[in-house]
Amino acid sequence: MGRRRAVGRFSKEHYFCLVVFVLVLSDTAPATAKGTSSDALPDSLPSVPGTLPHFLQEPVDAYIIKSNPIKLRCRAAPALQIFFKCNGEWVHQNQHMSQEYLDEETGLRVREVMINVSRQQVEDFHGPEDYWCLCVAWSHLGTSKSRKATVRIAYLRKNFEQDPQGKEVPIKGMIVLHCRPPEGVPVAEVEWLKNEEAVSSLSDDNIDTRADHNLIINEARLSDSGNYTCLASNIVAKRRSATATVVVFVNGGWSLWTEWSPCNVRCGRGVQKRSRTCTNPAPLNGGSFCEGMSMQKITCNALCPVDGGWEEWSEWTVCGSGCERERRRACTAPAPKHGGRECEGAQQDTENCTGELCTHNRKLLHDVKPQSIEGNNEVALYSGLAAGVIAVAVLVVAVMLYRKNRSEYGVDVIDSSTLTGGFQSFNFKTTRQGNPLLINSSMPPDLTVGRAYSSPICFQDSMDKELMSESSLFDPLPDLKVKVQTSFMVSLGMADRAEFHAKEHPETLPRGLRHGDYVIAESREKSLLSPDPVDKHSRAPLKTVGVFGHTGGRLVAPNTGVSLLVPHGAISEDTTWEMYMIINQDKSSAQSDEGYEVLLSPEVTYGPPGLDLSCPVAMTIAHCAEVDTENWNIRLKRLTQEKKWEEVMSVEDETTSCYCLMDSHSCHLLLDRPGCYALVGEPLTEQAVKRLKLAVFGSVGANMDYSLRVYCVDDTPNAFQGVVALEKGKGGQLLEEQKTLLFKGNTFSLQVSIQDVPQFLWNIKPFTTCQEFSFSQVWCSKQQPLHCAFSLERYSPTTTQLSCKISVRQVKGHEQILQVYTSVMEREKEAVPFFTQADCTVTSLSGPKAFKIPLSIRQRICATFDTANAKGKDWRLLAQKLRIERNLSYFAKQRSPSAVILSLWEAQHQDGGDLDSLASALEEIGKVQSKSPGNSKSSDEPGPDFP
Repeated sequence: MGRRRAVGRFSKEHYFCLVVFVLVLSDTAPATAKGTSSDALPDSLPSVPGTLPHFLQEPVDAYIIKSNPIKLRCRAAPALQIFFKCNGEWVHQNQHMSQEYLDEETGLRVREVMINVSRQQVEDFHGPEDYWCLCVAWSHLGTSKSRKATVRIAYLRKNFEQDPQGKEVPIKGMIVLHCRPPEGVPVAEVEWLKNEEAVSSLSDDNIDTRADHNLIINEARLSDSGNYTCLASNIVAKRRSATATVVVFVNGGWSLWTEWSPCNVRCGRGVQKRSRTCTNPAPLNGGSFCEGMSMQKITCNALCPVDGGWEEWSEWTVCGSGCERERRRACTAPAPKHGGRECEGAQQDTENCTGELCTHNRKLLHDVKPQSIEGNNEVALYSGLAAGVIAVAVLVVAVMLYRKNRSEYGVDVIDSSTLTGGFQSFNFKTTRQGNPLLINSSMPPDLTVGRAYSSPICFQDSMDKELMSESSLFDPLPDLKVKVQTSFMVSLGMADRAEFHAKEHPETLPRGLRHGDYVIAESREKSLLSPDPVDKHSRAPLKTVGVFGHTGGRLVAPNTGVSLLVPHGAISEDTTWEMYMIINQDKSSAQSDEGYEVLLSPEVTYGPPGLDLSCPVAMTIAHCAEVDTENWNIRLKRLTQEKKWEEVMSVEDETTSCYCLMDSHSCHLLLDRPGCYALVGEPLTEQAVKRLKLAVFGSVGANMDYSLRVYCVDDTPNAFQGVVALEKGKGGQLLEEQKTLLFKGNTFSLQVSIQDVPQFLWNIKPFTTCQEFSFSQVWCSKQQPLHCAFSLERYSPTTTQLSCKISVRQVKGHEQILQVYTSVMEREKEAVPFFTQADCTVTSLSGPKAFKIPLSIRQRICATFDTANAKGKDWRLLAQKLRIERNLSYFAKQRSPSAVILSLWEAQHQDGGDLDSLASALEEIGKVQSKSPGNSKSSDEPGPDFP
């Protein structure tokens, strides 16, 4: 019996194993090679005691990142076998990694299987759906299938389908920023950043980040201004959108009106004013300025003061005991009112009333005389006469002594210790007090000068006495042995001229000019006020000529901000050259056609082309840029023989071909080659600024009309002269001082409007109160003037006064107000030639008078600093103290670096009347030398060497 039970158990267990073994080894099992049909595997096994497999872990969806394979796992219990099936095909058993263990809690056999899926497998699959895999597990009772797990290749494209766009919204407005992230698997999640910090709708109820990835700010606040970025990310990468700048602006609002001011006249009809400001709120972040008037005026009638007047005298009173009677009068005809003057004279009158019958001490009252009073009056009279005689005598003696002292010492003695006395300088003509262009000036209008520019206008042709004292400049330098000489240096006039010792070359001598220090500017072929004027669209170039030799000199184009310095020794001895400067007055071609360059200065040509110089000349050109290296890239260009512009250098470059020193209003160039030069600028940011000069002119027209013309021109003296030339032909009068407007390169236009025109006196043509220049017209004006006109008509011929305001503003930029107060009565127009003053015709000086630094001092400075020194106290120290610290390699290649540095200093300080900066630099160098180790000599003894 026991044997039968054992045999039965054996048979039952082996029966199950046999079935499994048959299934595994049959041609329908999954153990066959990869690619076997899946239909051959039965879905269940014959029913045996036990349970169906239960999956403890099913395969999950996975993504392949780059080329890294993924792992799919299955775990089931009870399970005799587990196989993967991918895309309807069984995975070969060699690709399975399995392990089996017994679950101690349930006592069931747990089987775990894992396979790898590579990127190549997924890419090679071309089915109607994604790559998928599932598990099939076997137990005693049959099979179980797991869920399908998809396998996809993860990616995230680079470009956003929609980038957020910047916005300008008013305060409390709604802000909606749209963002559509790049296509990706899995789908990218979106996060918003503001100024690189995460934006969360959880911490701010005003912000809504919706499922469609948009950012919504319900009510814009000033704090919401910033740079917003849409950040998309998945398991592969992160992508950033373009930055959207959000600006929350505040439009300006008017404050309350102030109280009316008192009447501006004390008597009669006047004006009262009240004002308000655009500060409730003030415009912020480019918000619009308040519309309307900032000031109101009304007429008022002030009560005139009434001066007091006397009434008639009253009747005489009864004669009193003092033998006198009285009468009175009152200041009531009329009484003084409203600040009027009181009556002049006595209010009471007294006289003797007895007819000589009233006596005092047996004498008639009118015969009684106070003797003591008469004696005192005589003493006072004689004392006064004596004092006057003494005072006159003292004054005469003082005058004689003063005149004697002046005759002994002379009137031209100047303190030799004065710094500027050690230099023989030239003087530029300065502008007179009060702008001569203004119509209210007491002097005749002269359109050739203006107070707005301080650049050199012309040389003063006069006999100026100046003192020469070299000791004051070289006192700080203990090693420079300079003999102190004090003498009067008289500037040479037209009758005392230095001769040119030149070879007779006809081509180097100026036509029609004698040898001499002065050269007179050539007259124009056609006067601007001639009956046949030059076409305003094609102005003749301005040319200045001078003859220079070995002593050098200076050439100036009046009223243009352009000059040329020829250093001493630049031209070889026994040679002279006729040199010239030409300023192009027509439209320039220096800026490129692409539109990204702006002409910042006039085109200036100096020559002749075959000029042979041993050291560079210093040319000064005015420019109109607000110099800032972060916003501008300013370059120097030269015109080639093929009439094409080539770049010479950027002003910030380190080069040995030429040197450029930028001041706020001028550029100083050291040039070796003659030619045509111009400054152009490339704006790097929207904050690049070009200066504009604004001016308003007026003239009376026919039929009671009055014309106002507003000019906007690049802020250079030469460009403004173009305006002067145009207005002289029209008989215009300058109505307000020229003003400067900073114009930004932010693509916004320029608006010109007329305001506060008295509507009951003047009529302005409709649709002309506000006119506009496009940005490109102003930004690329090429030194040519832009103007707009306002035509006004008087209602009555009795109207002789015009007052209004001209507003010139860049949209979302700066604004200038030109206030016009003028009389519109007809004026006699005087034909004023272009150069109206005789002392303004000298445009060239040669020899020592052209330089601030005397030749002897210049030579000693060069001899001192051109010598190399191990301690660095050579020309480099001189350049450092003169604040010339850039591009020193240019000076190093010069034969005399110190001489070139001094030429640059001369050009930079040609407008100044003193030599303080040079003297201070030498003084500092002297202090450095005196403090150096081993310098044991006293300050009274000059050192042996410097430094």
